[in-house]
Amino acid sequence: MATYREIAAQLMAHGKGILAADESVPTMSARLVAAGVEATEENRRAYREMLISTPGLDDAVSGVILCDETFGQRLSDGTPFPQAVAAFGMLPGIKADNRARPWPGLPGEKVTEGLDGLPDRLAHYAQRGAVFAKWRSVFTITDTKPSPGAIRANASGLGRYAAACQEAGLAAIVEPEVLMDGDHSRGRCASVTATVHDAVRTELAAFNVDLSGVILKPNMVLEGQDYPAPSAPRLVADATTRMLDAWPPHLAGVAFLSGGQEPERATDNLEAMQHHRTPWPLTFCFGRALVSPALDAWRGKVDRVADGQSALAKRVTANGVAVLGQLHALLPARSG
Repeated sequence: MATYREIAAQLMAHGKGILAADESVPTMSARLVAAGVEATEENRRAYREMLISTPGLDDAVSGVILCDETFGQRLSDGTPFPQAVAAFGMLPGIKADNRARPWPGLPGEKVTEGLDGLPDRLAHYAQRGAVFAKWRSVFTITDTKPSPGAIRANASGLGRYAAACQEAGLAAIVEPEVLMDGDHSRGRCASVTATVHDAVRTELAAFNVDLSGVILKPNMVLEGQDYPAPSAPRLVADATTRMLDAWPPHLAGVAFLSGGQEPERATDNLEAMQHHRTPWPLTFCFGRALVSPALDAWRGKVDRVADGQSALAKRVTANGVAVLGQLHALLPARSG
């Protein structure tokens, strides 16, 4: 059986990234409805089956994160999802948190829940085929936020979660997401993200977490979505890699979230990261930037499964090429 260090290394395999197909039931249901698909358990199952069964997905995807509902479902041929992901040549993972929720004493901010009973739940997921897990905490930027309380509470949760993962033999994806919501500058995002990461490193150390079994899933350093002008990929890459310098070399790797960016912009920014020398690989752990085009193409139609898979394959291929730093060399006609 592979150790959590070996699993983390496999997830960061050269030229590959991670597919985050782990939206919660409410989030996935809302996205289905927006695409004109009835929000039923069967449609959520069929959508996830369409994604993971995409031909050649494992060429650029090392692992797939599933939510609890999907983890317990089966493909149309009766194969449980974790075993199906493995059969398709990828590593099965689980979203371990129970969502970020408003918290007393922290108006306008959220704390991620799910620590109660977590070690037992992770052990159960491991028995059923999971080899890694993910935990997401979110931080909102305003003139006064994130507050010290929100940073401390969420960083502690990430530390406790990562320690529980390693006890269960699972590699841990640690996701402290500084949200794009707002009109803040790229510099403000860099400052806040650095402060959040400092707190997360402190808590990981406090819980004796082995960073060689941890994949950091951070936001890129971007201006807020309401900021007047978007940053060029070179500027995003410069600011992001500079902010990441504080992480030690033995971290297993960095797999960026897309965070609501348009799919093409997320890919361009990812490609720009590859022109910086770092002690760990930089790849993707995208959700919306990969799966939204697939959902738009599929729209719940049996006869459009191939269309959905083609849309997913296109985005996965582009990001796989971007991780190799070759995106624009291979696609010279694309606009930046």
